[in-house]
Amino acid sequence: MSSKKILQLNSSLMGEQSYSRKLGNAIVAKIKDKYPNSEVEELDLVESNIPHINPETLQAMFTPQEHQTDEIKQKLELSDKLVKQLFEADIIVIGAPLINRTIHSSLKSWIDHITRRGITFGYNGEGLPTGFVLGKKVYVAMSSGGVYTDEHGKANDFVAPYLKSFLSFLGMTDITIIRAEGLHMPVVQDTALQKGIDSIVID
Repeated sequence: MSSKKILQLNSSLMGEQSYSRKLGNAIVAKIKDKYPNSEVEELDLVESNIPHINPETLQAMFTPQEHQTDEIKQKLELSDKLVKQLFEADIIVIGAPLINRTIHSSLKSWIDHITRRGITFGYNGEGLPTGFVLGKKVYVAMSSGGVYTDEHGKANDFVAPYLKSFLSFLGMTDITIIRAEGLHMPVVQDTALQKGIDSIVID
């Protein structure tokens, strides 16, 4: 079996104690079991403190390459680095805790930096969006204090649906959501993480 290049993103505020990080680590371990000698590149989005997009960076993103000055290129250095990192990966593992019903802002910042018209997406002749980030497998390691897979919880989950929609927009349609849920619920919290780990299946 061939080796894979794995990009592991963490977006939890809890560091090594993070449930989404532990779940993500378990996913990576199982990937490496299936694909020995795989390389893992980790990016802690919280520690990296990726800045939110500002007006200057946004303007630089929309500047055609042939018109980019050295100053504009400098504003795009981080975005270019993150895009390159994404394209080089075969498998992306995203640690995504549900915080106030959605993703943490550090993950949103990463999303904004990799969303580049003409590079990671474009529009076809009919004006419909077309993703350029193709051939990737994505695993989302999602953790939540409550349960969001039942009929009541689904309406309040703005992590899995959003990430599926966004990643598909960029061309990443092979997405598996793996959950550790009920982590703050007395009845299931002691087994919630292990249940999530046991549910991991590597394609």
